[in-house]
Amino acid sequence: MSNIVTIGEILVEILAKEKGKSFLNTQELLGPYPSGAPAIFIDQAAKMGSSCGIISVVGDDDFGRVNLNKLKEDGVDISNVFIDKNLATGVAFVTYHLDGNRDFIFHLKNSATSKLRYEMIDMSIFDDCKYFHIMGSSLFNDSLIECAKKIVDYCKNKGIKISFDPNIRKELLNDNKMKEVLLYIYDKCDIFLPSEAELSMFIPGFSEKEALLNSGKEIVVLKKGAKGCIGAFEGKIYEIKAFESIEIDPTGAGDCFGGTFISCLNQNFGFEKSLIYANKAGSIAVSKRGPMSGNTTLSELEISLL
Repeated sequence: MSNIVTIGEILVEILAKEKGKSFLNTQELLGPYPSGAPAIFIDQAAKMGSSCGIISVVGDDDFGRVNLNKLKEDGVDISNVFIDKNLATGVAFVTYHLDGNRDFIFHLKNSATSKLRYEMIDMSIFDDCKYFHIMGSSLFNDSLIECAKKIVDYCKNKGIKISFDPNIRKELLNDNKMKEVLLYIYDKCDIFLPSEAELSMFIPGFSEKEALLNSGKEIVVLKKGAKGCIGAFEGKIYEIKAFESIEIDPTGAGDCFGGTFISCLNQNFGFEKSLIYANKAGSIAVSKRGPMSGNTTLSELEISLL
């Protein structure tokens, strides 16, 4: 069974080959690349050596199969990934601005993942679970919200630690239902992994370091991308500088960071070492094209740190 479990979208990404072109232009595209924030996270956690599983739905199509093949090859338990015969696997189309920003077109709300129901899940996947990881991007319809809340409550009752990566744009918090569920999960989580913008949404009125220390959470790690990360644990602040890297594709780097960090904690690496490894994994992830292409094994990561 799995020490680390996640839930949510599995999709493929189709990438613009050239920077600076919108989808108003006919252009060459690259892909499909296996993707989906929870899938990237759990793939990396498994490659780092932890036993891992994901709960999701894909279509009966090659986009679903390319993801399942990748996850299975990297050691992820896919027994709770269901196949929907009627709906397709989700797709994200990505274009890149010259300044490094990205635009996305998602075909997700009516994808196979949208059909996940709590009753479908074999809850024995949680028998050996130590960490349940959830992402805001996965809460895009009522049934997924219901799944997330029920599993969060189940895990709290079982003493399973909940890690939460909001992974959501600030504008979406105007949706009252979305805001309610994000705050619900934040209230229940033990480990909080926000970006800089997300930190101030959930812990307003403080400076960064004050927010980390006043969160009331067991662990908070602020992901700062090219500026590294800041973590708070047992009343102490840890600042980890970023590793140098040539950025090719930033998509999935934060998910890779999270997967590495939780996998390291699961293997009792210690807080500071887990942060260092996560930072290094994120720097490698951005240097490869494709959201899972830069995921690394523990041995590969350790060699890169020499």
